[in-house]
Amino acid sequence: MGKSIQALLFDFDGTLLDTNELIIQTFQTVLNEHYPGKYERVDILPFLGPTLVEIFNAIDPAKTDQLIKEYREWNSMRHDELVSEFDGVSETLKLLKATGVKMAIVSTKKNDILLRGIDVLDVDGIFDVIVGMDDVVHAKPHPEPILLALKKLGVEKEHALMIGDNSHDIEGGQNAGVATAGVAWSAKGEAFLQSFNPDYMLHHISDLLPLVRGEEI
Repeated sequence: MGKSIQALLFDFDGTLLDTNELIIQTFQTVLNEHYPGKYERVDILPFLGPTLVEIFNAIDPAKTDQLIKEYREWNSMRHDELVSEFDGVSETLKLLKATGVKMAIVSTKKNDILLRGIDVLDVDGIFDVIVGMDDVVHAKPHPEPILLALKKLGVEKEHALMIGDNSHDIEGGQNAGVATAGVAWSAKGEAFLQSFNPDYMLHHISDLLPLVRGEEI
């Protein structure tokens, strides 16, 4: 990239916190209630990333509000037992913080459930800025959430890196004019993410340490 990285912008679900099982089971429970046998695990993988409104509007616009309500209730009830951090996340974030780099979360989650997820990680005081669904009009891949995070951080886009497990994160970063990194532990697979041409592919969260030091990975 040639320019120093001053800010790391992280997606949350599927990037820092392994919420994949929680999300898949929530969709399965809610959708099987309304459309028995129609949605298997493989059918639910594309739902990792987009907003609930987008997903349920595509499935059954007349039931969107009801499905979102049921989704949030079940998801909230089972949240803490079904989520866990990806390998090395809390430890690496603390090491990154020690380098002086600024860090933000840019998520398509509502802020209350996002903060609950952050509590599961041991990361008090790590993030300078948190941007959730309640803070923006447009979700990723629209550039708004990323540009808002940069504005709050006081960092120019050429010194930022957007990190995520989904096409929305890579395209959102590209639309905002920032460098991007995919994570190879994405539930959709490394090859899927690579097809969106991120600048970097992380195979472990600790790959960010040499990047922040200005080294190649």
